[in-house]
Amino acid sequence: MKLTSYSNYTIRALMIAAIRFPALTTIGELAEAFAISKPHLVKCVHQLGVWGYVETVRGHGGGFRLARPAHAISIGEIIRRTEEGFDLTECFRAETNACPLTARCRLRPALQRAAAAFLDTLDAITLDEVAGNADDLLQALGLAAPARRRHELPA
Repeated sequence: MKLTSYSNYTIRALMIAAIRFPALTTIGELAEAFAISKPHLVKCVHQLGVWGYVETVRGHGGGFRLARPAHAISIGEIIRRTEEGFDLTECFRAETNACPLTARCRLRPALQRAAAAFLDTLDAITLDEVAGNADDLLQALGLAAPARRRHELPA
């Protein structure tokens, strides 16, 4: 299994928003810190705003910040939203399945169980957990620590 860069960037943006809350983070800061494209991050942050995970503030001094508590956001729920599915083979989707072995295949159910186990594992991990080493992450990225500590996330 491999996650798309969209999922990867979306999780990174959420992690930094959780760590820096209530301070705003800008797309420019993230793009520079992660050495990734601003347009990709704009798409990620915009969608996170549409879904209600971040609050966006426009204009000079604007940016984005977490809008939901980090402990209430599972990584699995984010991955389910950012990935189009976990169709590991063509037979996972009826409209693309052209395999003549589907009715007798024993691999397909095993792959389905593996995909479900992958998502179940991510469901049990919260944003708060993956952003729990805030100081280390900020230092690695060269980003400033927030004025208020991250344990004061929105309720």
